[in-house]
Amino acid sequence: MQNSMLSRIIFVMLCGILLWAPIPLGSNRAWAWSLLQVLIGSAFCLHLLHCWQASTPLFSARKFRLALAPLGVLLLWLVLQSQQILPSADSYQTGIMASKTLFFLLWCSLLLNYCSGHKRIRLLALVIVISGALQAFYGVVVQLANIEASPVIGMSEGSRARGSFVYQNHFANYLALSLSVAIGLLLSQLSSERTQRNWRQLFRDILSTMLSAKMMLRLAMILMVIGLVMSRSRMGNAAFFTALILVALLALWFYKRPPALLKPLVVSILLLDMLLVSSMFGLEKLQERYQDTSFVSEARDEVVRDSLPLLSEHAWTGSGGGTFYTIFPAVQPQAYSGFYDHAHNDYLQFAIELGIPVTCLLLVWLLWLSYLALHVMRTHDHKLERGLSFAALMALCHMALHSTVDFSLQAPANALLFLTILMLVLLCHAQPAKLTRRRADSYSAQ
Repeated sequence: MQNSMLSRIIFVMLCGILLWAPIPLGSNRAWAWSLLQVLIGSAFCLHLLHCWQASTPLFSARKFRLALAPLGVLLLWLVLQSQQILPSADSYQTGIMASKTLFFLLWCSLLLNYCSGHKRIRLLALVIVISGALQAFYGVVVQLANIEASPVIGMSEGSRARGSFVYQNHFANYLALSLSVAIGLLLSQLSSERTQRNWRQLFRDILSTMLSAKMMLRLAMILMVIGLVMSRSRMGNAAFFTALILVALLALWFYKRPPALLKPLVVSILLLDMLLVSSMFGLEKLQERYQDTSFVSEARDEVVRDSLPLLSEHAWTGSGGGTFYTIFPAVQPQAYSGFYDHAHNDYLQFAIELGIPVTCLLLVWLLWLSYLALHVMRTHDHKLERGLSFAALMALCHMALHSTVDFSLQAPANALLFLTILMLVLLCHAQPAKLTRRRADSYSAQ
């Protein structure tokens, strides 16, 4: 399905959509999301044309059908809510969420159909890194130039980097997910052989690395870490570095032939990027935000506390997708600073809107994908598959932590990127675990 010109056009479209999604306010406005729907729908129409021309099934990757079943269940559940077969406090908003879920499902289907080869998997991962680096560059430059209003979107910038996003924490989450993929790509290029080097060989290896694509990837990572720190997102930063340490420790246990430079790479990110480089770009301001954090000054914990009655009231079938802001004012005892249209806890908001059973189904799906990522790290020979599984596990850990205090999955660009990383797990797991001699020879020659 990947040999024709139309197939290549569809793949290029998918990469373009991934680059475009965060640019118009993280696609977190009605017009921006509608445009994203049009782009995904156009790619799917080309997919239908390709299936007709090549006489191939609509979904040729049959082995992935069960893997996408939880998204299908979620879509069906939202349709039932939007039609009031299951109760919804706002069937219109639930219909919008059902529409988003449909196009997310189409997106995942397109990725699984057109990104199954190693070359396309690597290119897709590179596009994610490029997108994150562009966002970081834009956010950092605007902050360093002390521009009060964004030159592109015209929003007040304040003292925190936001890239082209409305909300700084969504920007931080997007960078953290992109950074995870960048680290996975870099790991896939590191040697697993542990050899003793003299000073001449070491100098030659360092010079070779500086002149290779690895250095560009490393510079992109440093840029994204700077952007992450300048976002001043407390949990965004804490979740990323916690995920990095946890998954690095897991990798030492599960990784099949862990890269010799895995530990030095992690240490360099923690010390060089976080402490040395970021200290020149406002690390102390992030530290001040941690020190100034208190439950007295924060209203998020009050929103979570006051939302708990909604959970008990809508525990089984939910209040309807996208209806949190509709039903929350009824239980809000007093006005908080600012307008809270989300629960600032994705677990709680999903449970209230969809019900506990569907939320648990989605959590089990994510745990299963985490298991697949660990399985690839432990059993597969190809370094790209192992590296991107490391990246996916980092992204899953980061999202699991960040979602406890924020609502990154409510932003379409972030949700699209997260789903893309999850599909990379399925694509890597679907590759043969053992390299044939021909594949091993071609891989070693790269």
